[in-house]
Amino acid sequence: MNTAIAHALVAAAEAEATRGGFAVSITVLDAAAHPVAFLRMNGGAIGPAEVSLKKARTAALFQADSAVLGAAAQPGGAIYSLEHTHGGLISFGGGVVVRDAAGVVIGAIGVAGATVEADETIAQVAAASLHA
Repeated sequence: MNTAIAHALVAAAEAEATRGGFAVSITVLDAAAHPVAFLRMNGGAIGPAEVSLKKARTAALFQADSAVLGAAAQPGGAIYSLEHTHGGLISFGGGVVVRDAAGVVIGAIGVAGATVEADETIAQVAAASLHA
């Protein structure tokens, strides 16, 4: 992950959020879950800023989308209570792994502030924009 890629991801996520009428927070992390870029769109609530970070951290640390991990983190699931590890993670959609052209994980993007479904779509569209 570098700043050019991170800024492109933020721009793609911002454009998709704007198309949907949402003001979201967007966090991009490198593969080690260190921050590279962040945006809280004008009019975005303050609380989702931290949620976007936790969604991205979840995806980066486990190299899996937060929605996928969330399915196994439900009561009775194999990784139930995962969200209580690593200083707090998120076990629902909006955290998406970012891969380079060779499929290697280079980081993650987290989106929060819309509906969970819209957060997931915005993050997926941004991640896919790198290979469009």
